[in-house]
Amino acid sequence: MTSQNVPTSWRARSSAAAFIVAAGLTLAGCAGGAPADPGALSSAPAGSPTSSPSATPAPTPTAVYKPADASGPAQNVPVPVLPEVAKTETKEGAEAFAKYWFSVLSYSYETGEITAFESVEPQSCAACQKVKEVIVNWHSEGRWLVGGRLTTPVADTTFVKDQGGKYKVAVQVHQEPLSYMRADGTTARTDPQAPDQGNLLLLAYENGAWSVTELGSIVG
Repeated sequence: MTSQNVPTSWRARSSAAAFIVAAGLTLAGCAGGAPADPGALSSAPAGSPTSSPSATPAPTPTAVYKPADASGPAQNVPVPVLPEVAKTETKEGAEAFAKYWFSVLSYSYETGEITAFESVEPQSCAACQKVKEVIVNWHSEGRWLVGGRLTTPVADTTFVKDQGGKYKVAVQVHQEPLSYMRADGTTARTDPQAPDQGNLLLLAYENGAWSVTELGSIVG
């Protein structure tokens, strides 16, 4: 990918104030063979062995992803998979991990499942705690969320460690409009489309794996 240096005027500020989703905090075989041809059986000489057709396993149905809409929550949401390159201490690895991090958060918004996100969130991240509360609460008692899916058009790093030994990765994050659905199918509220946000992740690479140590926004 074509990379650009992170402008020197960008800086990280408090995680609680900077999170991309902060605007929404006010508010989830059988197998069988075909029968043998009767004509073939009748023409076989007496006493000749007949072979049974080989069993053909039935195809396994593929679960189809269905995004959430006014009729119900999302179904069969693909679980984010950590790319192999995201396991390496390289520029490409840092950028890939940053994108993976936001895909995990997006998965939580769609499904209400926060276990995966908790495994990658920074320690003592106040904004993350608030986001999880929104996700868990709105995916309970029959409620669900529509939209809010996160995509990351750009992730870029100079791949130079700061004084604390961390790498800074600037990430452009796009979030779809988010609607909050009640159990009866009515809409409680809808957050309008927000402009793309610039987020700054501070990453550490230890024991062969990346982790996010701090989350902020790009300002200035």
